[in-house]
Parts: sequence; structure tokens; C-alpha cells
Amino acid sequence: MSEFDTIVAEVEGQIGTITINRPDKRNALSKTVLSEVRQVLDTWRDDPEVGAIVFTGAGEKAFVAGADISQLAHYDLPYGLSATMQKLYDEIEAYPKPTLAALNGVAMGGGLELAMSCDIRIASDNTKVGLPETTLGVLPGAGGTQRLSRLVGKGRAVEMILTSRILSATEALDYGLVTGIYSQEELLGGARDIVEKILSKGPLAIQLAKLVITNGAETDQRTGLLLERLAQTLLYTTDDKAEGADAFLSKRTPQFQGK
Repeated sequence: MSEFDTIVAEVEGQIGTITINRPDKRNALSKTVLSEVRQVLDTWRDDPEVGAIVFTGAGEKAFVAGADISQLAHYDLPYGLSATMQKLYDEIEAYPKPTLAALNGVAMGGGLELAMSCDIRIASDNTKVGLPETTLGVLPGAGGTQRLSRLVGKGRAVEMILTSRILSATEALDYGLVTGIYSQEELLGGARDIVEKILSKGPLAIQLAKLVITNGAETDQRTGLLLERLAQTLLYTTDDKAEGADAFLSKRTPQFQGK
């Protein structure tokens, strides 16, 4: 990958890691950060060497502390309507490859919204999360008002957003915002363990499962079941299905080809 000003992008063992690299700003999201993240995602989308993506932040204090407040003063009507951050997070949510956010500290505002756009979230034990935008006279505008309620329920989401409530790692786990808590030293190893388990499964099955879960959650159950049925029918026609069944019956590790 090319050198970037605000992020570090690395690939190891089919796992692409994007590290927001502004520790002096608590990894706050600037326009440059968003642009560079999008560049990497576009490059990795069709790269066979990248099977899944992990997002994290530099240092031990912050995943992403939120948007860069120094730029907030310059945001205006046209910028709001452009919805740059919201559109990027929509792309991450719909990304064809699995995504995981490893929260290594504070995840506020746009940082929590980034994490919520990922498929899986885990946290270090010093993590704190929240959507405090109303304190600044604005609201969570990068998917926070929608994704938070879908993850934790409307009542909890309303309370968190209207009061700017901050959750500890333990509270985030209780709310269902994260699925595991690790020490700082074990966090990225834990992320890799989860992703490696995913990468050992059928890649087409993973991609279609993501698609059905994400889109099924936005519709009624009958339509969701139809999506499930059609996706399963497609998988029945693949070489991966045949390989998975044969490997199981032969008591060997499957060698999926993604076709």
C-alpha cells in the first residue's frame, strides 16, 4: 500500500488492518482520514489477498475519539448534505468482506458510528463509548441515530443520545454494543482469532450471510426469509458447498475456493 498521512494500512495472513494514526488528536476523524480509509477499502474490495478487515486506533487511549472538532466550525449546509462520513459508513456496513472494530480505548461520536458500521465489535477493558454530539448542538449524523437503536434498542438509544451518556466497556458488553472485552495487550490478538475463524469458513457463505442478515434486518420477516431461501439456494449450486460436505464426511479440513 501507498504511504498515508493519517492511517496505516497493512495486510498479514489475509487480514487487512486499518489503523487510524493520529494519536496526538486521539485519532479524531478528519476529512483526510475518511478519504484515506475509502481509498484503502476500494483497493482491498477485489483483492484476493485480503479476506477480512480490522479497524483499530493508534496508541492505547483511543480507537477514535470522534470527528475533528477543529473542522466542525467549518461544516455548513452543503457539507451536511454531502454526508461524507455517513456514506462511507454505509459502504463499510455493505462491504462484501467481514469487518471487525477493535476498540482500543475511547470510541465517541463518529468513532462509535464507525464501529457500529462494522460486522463485529470487541473492546479493550479501558474502552468508553458514547454519542455525545448533542453536547455540541448537533446530533449523531453518520448513522448513529439509526444503527444504535438497532443494536441496543430504541429506549437505550434515545437515552444515550439525548443525555450524551458514556458507557464503560462492561456496560457496552451488557448493551450488546461489543461482544467481548480484552486487555490492551490481548485485543488485536483476539481480533485476529475471531477473523481467522471467519476466514476458515466458506467465503461465499460468509458473504451471503452478511448480505441476508444486514438486509433482512431492514425488512419484514417474510421478506427476510425469502432472502435467506434464495441465498441458500445459490450456495447449494457452488463448489464450496460440495467441498464443505465432502470434507465433513471425510473428516478433513475443507479447502474452499470461493466458487
